Amino acid sequence: MTYPQLALLIDGAFITRTGAAGIVINPATGETLSEVPHAGPAELDIALAAAGRAFPLWAATAAAERSAIMRSAAALIRERAGAIGRILTMEQGKPLAEAMGEVRVSADIIDWYAEEGRRAYGRIIPARDGLQHRVYPSPVGPAAAFTPWNFPALTPARKIGGALAAGCSLILKAAEETPGTALEFVRAFVDAGLPAGVLNLVFGVPATVSGHLIGSPIIRKVSFTGSTAVGRQLLRLTTQHLQRTTMELGGHAPVIVCADADAEKAAEIAATGKYRNAGQVCISPTRFYVHENLFDRFTDRFVAVAQGLTLGNGLDEGVTMGPLANSRRIEAMDGFVADARDRGATIRTGGARRGNHGNFFEPTVITDLGDDARLMTEEPFGPVAPIVPFRTLDEVIERANSLPYGLAAYAFTQSGRDAAVLGQKLQAGMVGLNTLAVSNPETPFGGVKASGSGSEGGIEGLQAYFDTKLVTQAF
Repeated sequence: MTYPQLALLIDGAFITRTGAAGIVINPATGETLSEVPHAGPAELDIALAAAGRAFPLWAATAAAERSAIMRSAAALIRERAGAIGRILTMEQGKPLAEAMGEVRVSADIIDWYAEEGRRAYGRIIPARDGLQHRVYPSPVGPAAAFTPWNFPALTPARKIGGALAAGCSLILKAAEETPGTALEFVRAFVDAGLPAGVLNLVFGVPATVSGHLIGSPIIRKVSFTGSTAVGRQLLRLTTQHLQRTTMELGGHAPVIVCADADAEKAAEIAATGKYRNAGQVCISPTRFYVHENLFDRFTDRFVAVAQGLTLGNGLDEGVTMGPLANSRRIEAMDGFVADARDRGATIRTGGARRGNHGNFFEPTVITDLGDDARLMTEEPFGPVAPIVPFRTLDEVIERANSLPYGLAAYAFTQSGRDAAVLGQKLQAGMVGLNTLAVSNPETPFGGVKASGSGSEGGIEGLQAYFDTKLVTQAF
């Protein structure tokens, strides 16, 4: 399959040419896949007008009708999962099996929102003094969503699903590195009969597009997934028009392996999760704290899993870890490893770029690190895993909570008491106990502290696109 011709979707029309364009690179081969058109002020103004015009019509559409269109789009995405998955792998790099799995889960997310949107109930509050109080969920208005390159199907699906199910129109600014996947997703909605202007897709210079969209009073809701630094910039922009926000920002997820855990099983689960998408996952397990009695057994098994991965082009048979998304990530990994070496750490496996063709970096395990090392304080967002020992539960919880991040945290224990303590005391929006599976369509996805505010997924993700309206009536 060839890579698709890229386009914007504005007011129901696909626009293939604009005044500016960027290029899309295959991270496994370095080849140019396509030009991606960039939306300038004129295209953004048309998209804003379209979203503003479509919003009241879509909000007034019966929830059952909105649900039917969304479910049709989800069905089309499933039918096209093989083709979309190949596009995703070509532009992002992850193995084809991972890519197709992401596409299918994304269809599940849209389906879930389609059904939950039919159950956006209000309530009647018991009256006093001859009054009746009715509370309604009211769609907040046209929304702007900004998504990253690491999950180019799943992240847009969360934002599209929540907005459309609530009755909001949406302008999606997807990542310029991975535009083909987003394009195929919005195409499915068009093919499913979504009215023009309800969903728009734009690409462009990120700061220019975000400033233009958030600077418009038409936009009443902003949803962003990305780094904490950029999230702070966007939050400042929203103060002009006081838009509602959902911010899913950076993390640095600790993993605590308690003394009573199954060391080998925990290592296999943790390592498999760590190297998924080459570690380019916001909820990736990234700081491994292992009880000193299990440290050697856990580390040995973790290293064995890392060494057993097959690194290569995600489209090739048998590949289990693809390239990093761009050359900047290679430079970042080199920096983390160099810092560790300078501090006297031990590189147990990996630690270097693989070859000079494509953005490949070896699955890496590092031990003998202090808690002040860059790997322990900064999110690596790549296939580099630091493993350090601990002695007591209270000590390790304090160390795990010491950073400003709080997106995800994980722990392995067979003790019900310790599990309860960890679930309560770990400062994260999502905590996985004996599992890394904290992201599902029906569960809230979001962080605390510098990892953001608000949630996507679950009923929380739908409610994020509603205002609460109280109607009080006297009789």
